[in-house]
Amino acid sequence: MLTDKKRIKLRVVFMGTSDLSEKILEALLINEYNVIGVFTKVDKKTGRKQELTSPKVKLLAEKHSLPIFQPTTFKNPEAIKQLRDLKPDLIVVAAYGKILPKTALEIPGFGCLNVHVSLLPKYRGPSPIQNALLNGETETGTTLMLMDEGVDTGDILAQRKLAIARTDTTASLMLKLAEQGAVLLLETLPLWIERKIKPTKQDHFHTSLCQLIEREDGHIFWVKEAQSIYNRYRALTPWPGIFTYWKNETTTVRLKLISVELQKENSQQARPCGEVFEIGCDIGVQTVKGIILLKELQKEGKKATDIRSFINGHPKFIGSILF
Repeated sequence: MLTDKKRIKLRVVFMGTSDLSEKILEALLINEYNVIGVFTKVDKKTGRKQELTSPKVKLLAEKHSLPIFQPTTFKNPEAIKQLRDLKPDLIVVAAYGKILPKTALEIPGFGCLNVHVSLLPKYRGPSPIQNALLNGETETGTTLMLMDEGVDTGDILAQRKLAIARTDTTASLMLKLAEQGAVLLLETLPLWIERKIKPTKQDHFHTSLCQLIEREDGHIFWVKEAQSIYNRYRALTPWPGIFTYWKNETTTVRLKLISVELQKENSQQARPCGEVFEIGCDIGVQTVKGIILLKELQKEGKKATDIRSFINGHPKFIGSILF
């Protein structure tokens, strides 16, 4: 086992940007690993006011008084010099969002380990959680891999499976996988440092690549099946969210669908795709197969509201066709 003395002596550089990254870094710090530097993406403007916002990883690093580095690219020799000057024994990467060149990968003696939230070689690349939900997967997991110059093509050190709940969204599944990834990393690191693990080659003949998620991917087409639309809602929550268009008399309004539910079966009455109608106590939208039940929505530039409050203000919404 890795003794306290060895763990404290081990010089670890962490690289990450997302909420997942924050959980992994936090686990390393709680377990008293000697994190000597943190690399994350540059601060960016967010929200309507476009306020400059720091990644959560940076805020956590500041809380622990850790050196922080935010290079725009590793093609810059200065970024490589910063990394080399830290003299890391190990680099741990989790959802960093940047490709590390060979010159960076070769610096630490124990290599660069990546916590990837899919069962590689499935869903290589960015947004593996969203892609698993988009495709209606019922199982995913976490892979700890030894990084090489490819995109998630390195040898596997450990994997763990996780069942996907029917109601999981990207937000809820991210939290589960972050916790799983932290545990897997902490269990595997001592074995790797003690050279008790032999890396396993990936099966490159059974790979799948992630679709890059963009804001316009949230546009719902009601000619799709309800299950497919519901999967898209799960995958794109919280970002970028799903939306549709509604023609309110002479104005076309963009509606963000904050919360929806799925009814797989059609009602007895035939309706055109996109029609809004009452179904019992609910408000549904017809698809080519099945019904999407609207629970909460938001007009562009307005606050989110529950569907009944929205209809009270817009009674002609019932019977309209969304597109």
